[in-house]
Amino acid sequence: MITVIGSINMDLVTITGKDPAWGETVIGDRFHTSFGGKGANQAVAAARLGAQVQMIGAVGDDIYGKEYMNHLEKEGIRTEFIKVINGEQTGIAAITVHDSENKIIVVPGANSHITPQVVEEHKETICKSDWLLLQLELPLNSVKKAIDIAHSNGVKIILNPAPYSSIPWQWIKKVHHLTPNEIEADQLLQENAAHADQLFQKLIITKGKDGVIFHQEGKKVRIPAENVTAIDTTGAGDTFNGALAAELDEGSSLKDACIVACKAATKSVMILGAQEGMPTREELLK
Repeated sequence: MITVIGSINMDLVTITGKDPAWGETVIGDRFHTSFGGKGANQAVAAARLGAQVQMIGAVGDDIYGKEYMNHLEKEGIRTEFIKVINGEQTGIAAITVHDSENKIIVVPGANSHITPQVVEEHKETICKSDWLLLQLELPLNSVKKAIDIAHSNGVKIILNPAPYSSIPWQWIKKVHHLTPNEIEADQLLQENAAHADQLFQKLIITKGKDGVIFHQEGKKVRIPAENVTAIDTTGAGDTFNGALAAELDEGSSLKDACIVACKAATKSVMILGAQEGMPTREELLK
């Protein structure tokens, strides 16, 4: 069983041929909404590969919250631990896309209600898990509480340190796997230079089209990515993390889990949208 504690956002995406200046109004090309948030993205990626997944998070009592709860249930994710916050809005990400570049404003909304106290309320749920999957889109003190609970009760932890924030070594040493991208990995190594040898054993570094690298028994292991034409890289990292957790939960070796996760992430970039391209087990085997 995988427990994901993380953000749930509705993505509001506007695609425009002209990036407006401050005070300027332009006519956009297209608009669509899609399900997002790093926590929910990773939960969906794991569930599509057949993992048993439960999520701890929060939505508002608005239409986006209702839509998202229905969506997660259809994906086979246990949602009874997701709080519906009365009078609050579901988190949103307002995304403007121009010339293949993004501008994003995130309004956390209900996500900010996942406090350490709420995490503590779900201690029994966390302790019954085999793996805990975390990111940094929730309040950091809540992430710390989740790490402490899982570590104290023998639950293995995957931490995706994104969006990046400086975290102390006391947290990192309790985590089994850290899954930064290249920029985040450089920051982690700079901030934890005194523990570099130990840190290398925890790092699984995603390198986009260049695949993944990690260290095992003192040796660097590189998993190449398939060469494809990317349509949308949004959610590729989340796909990797969810798939990694799913494979490790199945008992795969770290190398085999990274191979499958890298393949899943590669498939995800071939379709527009964070979750839309996340493959099922059947799609992954094609």
